[in-house]
Amino acid sequence: MKFDFLGLKTLTVLDVACKLLKPRGIHVDLATLPIDDAESYQMLARGEVVGVFQVESQGMRRALVDMRPDRFEDIIALVALYRPGPMANIPTYCARKHGDEEPEYLHPVLEPILKETFGVIIYQEQVMQIAQVMSGYSLGDADLLRRAMGKKIRAEMDKQRDIFVAGAVKNGVPKGQAETIFELLAKFADYGFNKSHAAAYALVSYHTAYMKAHYPVEFIAASMTLDLNNTDKLSEFRSEAQRLGIKVEPPNINRSGATFEVGEKTIYYALAALKGVGIQAIEQIIEERTKRGLFTSLADFAARVNPRAINKRIIESLAAAGAFDTLEPNRARVFAGADSILAACQRAHQAETSGQNDMFGMAADAPTIMLPQIEPWLPAEKLRREYDAVGFFLSGHPLDDYATVLKRLRVQSWAEFSRAVKTGATAGKVAATVVSRMERRTKTGNKMGIMGLSDPTGHFEAVLFSEGLAQYRDVLEPGAAVLLQLGAELQGEDVRARVLHAEPLDDAAAKTQKGLRIFVRDTKPLDSIAKRLAGPETAGANGAAPKIGSPGIAPRGNGDGEVSLVMMLDLETEVEMKLPGRFKVSPQIAGAIKAVAGVVDVQQI
Repeated sequence: MKFDFLGLKTLTVLDVACKLLKPRGIHVDLATLPIDDAESYQMLARGEVVGVFQVESQGMRRALVDMRPDRFEDIIALVALYRPGPMANIPTYCARKHGDEEPEYLHPVLEPILKETFGVIIYQEQVMQIAQVMSGYSLGDADLLRRAMGKKIRAEMDKQRDIFVAGAVKNGVPKGQAETIFELLAKFADYGFNKSHAAAYALVSYHTAYMKAHYPVEFIAASMTLDLNNTDKLSEFRSEAQRLGIKVEPPNINRSGATFEVGEKTIYYALAALKGVGIQAIEQIIEERTKRGLFTSLADFAARVNPRAINKRIIESLAAAGAFDTLEPNRARVFAGADSILAACQRAHQAETSGQNDMFGMAADAPTIMLPQIEPWLPAEKLRREYDAVGFFLSGHPLDDYATVLKRLRVQSWAEFSRAVKTGATAGKVAATVVSRMERRTKTGNKMGIMGLSDPTGHFEAVLFSEGLAQYRDVLEPGAAVLLQLGAELQGEDVRARVLHAEPLDDAAAKTQKGLRIFVRDTKPLDSIAKRLAGPETAGANGAAPKIGSPGIAPRGNGDGEVSLVMMLDLETEVEMKLPGRFKVSPQIAGAIKAVAGVVDVQQI
């Protein structure tokens, strides 16, 4: 008897998912789940297995789609087969399962033993059963045979061959056929998997599939909680949640928990998952919120939180991620005022500990916080700061404003490009935001660059070698939106991309864009619009924006786009005014104008 004791994180994922269901009055007993749930098998057959134990890899997904499992035995077989060597039998198993190929049994006595696996020898137990039934081995002796085959000890193999053939002949099997079957068993025993082990793993796979198929919100939230510090996995789970129609709410100091929590078709992003924010600090903040109610302002937050629980980095990370948006929507002010918030927190704590409260023991008034008066971050900057705090783009993506342009340029998403490479493509055109750049020297002493890139469908890497690095270094700065010509090849299940050509996405967009139409209801946003159109190089003294229509609102750079203002007087009446001059009108500028308070819409023409 052999026991394997494994500490599997997946078991905790299942436990957390079950606990998240209890507030809804749903009690799941994994031990009594039906093993024949059609919905679970249909999901597996579609290859929708993000988070499903043991079967998440691209190769496993392809195998599941080909196999179309509809019974627990199929999952056991796949777990056992998906390894070097026996993997070659997966197509045979699938073909026989679907009736495209007839199962083969070298002797009628083998059929009852191999029928479950369509004639394919997969498990060590099958080798032992064949020896027992065909040649009269005891199960103990059959296990010795299995071990001898696995170790390939020549003398022991010769001895076992004689015993096996003699026993089979005694049971009416022709000697030549018995020898053929022995050699076949020896071949499979070399990489055979014990079914009991595969079945235990398959059961955990099935349980995760069942939970995802029936309770996807709780299952994905639990999976995210167990990968709290792995931003790559969090990004993948967030994308999977979006695909399933589950909303992932951004961090909120008054709603989010330390770990991921759930609502109706909603996952609330965990505060402790933010970079630089420890779970202990967040637990203290949540404990205060639970005891005394929601925070009503930043001053209230500062008055109630123990300064030993927070520091400047934590406040900045919470602000950049938008956790304070319900208290102060201008993230730039909160971020810049982190020192003021921390100082107010310390003053309040000192007042409390020194007994400076009123005669009834009530807390002193919330401290005053003077936040700097600064403009909100532009959309691109807001997303960049969010990326720094979260580890991926959560509330949107810098390329969202380029959607119309990317269609005109016939650009592939990274997901589309990856699928094309897996079907034989070797090059393509992709737009991306540069999130990181690392340079290092190769063995030959030349420099190479490794680019971290992102588009709305995922994060990826691409390399470029010394010549390309020298040519495109200035274009491929972190934060830049770029249009890339990529070459690629498939290495195992991974797409390896290299940069063949790069240019600023705004330059490519300018070739397809004629101008902007900006819709407003009154004149209040005009100065802010002027500032966005003019840019820093044409702004007035002290950064003041020139007035709409003034000579100061000149084109940005060598712009050649037209801009029109559309004043919406009522539901049926609009007045359109074409601005003098021509402007650089990139999607990024359009997005910045759209974010101005009072702007109804911006159309790219």
